[in-house]
Amino acid sequence: MLSSDKLPVVTDRAPAAVGPYSQAIKAGNFIFLSGQIPLDPKTGQVVGADVAAQTEQALRNAAAILEVAGSGLYQAVKATVYLKSMNDFAAMNEVYAKFFPVTPPARSTVEVARLPKDVLVEIDLIAYCPSRETQQQHMPF
Repeated sequence: MLSSDKLPVVTDRAPAAVGPYSQAIKAGNFIFLSGQIPLDPKTGQVVGADVAAQTEQALRNAAAILEVAGSGLYQAVKATVYLKSMNDFAAMNEVYAKFFPVTPPARSTVEVARLPKDVLVEIDLIAYCPSRETQQQHMPF
């Protein structure tokens, strides 16, 4: 049985989990996203042949999950980027920066030997999700 403080986040706007894991878990005021790879949520196929296009799709998938959970990329506090090659760092970083124009999250970037479906990038996030009471207290109306 799940506690109301630990809930799975599920959406068809991002690739479905293909194993014994959740797209994300909302625990308290935080959302922990599983690693997102550049899959089209409708077809399950890899999007993009280069790291820039793949980074964009992975972050679009992450944004969709966060939105369903009541948060957004602007609330991300920690990111981990897994690259197949550190030679792709600059291209990934250029796209990544567009998704986090103000107060980007803390981040680690590591090179790994292999990623699912042999993609070039995978990104996981932890994001803040204020309670409804907190959100209402900060509403200007």
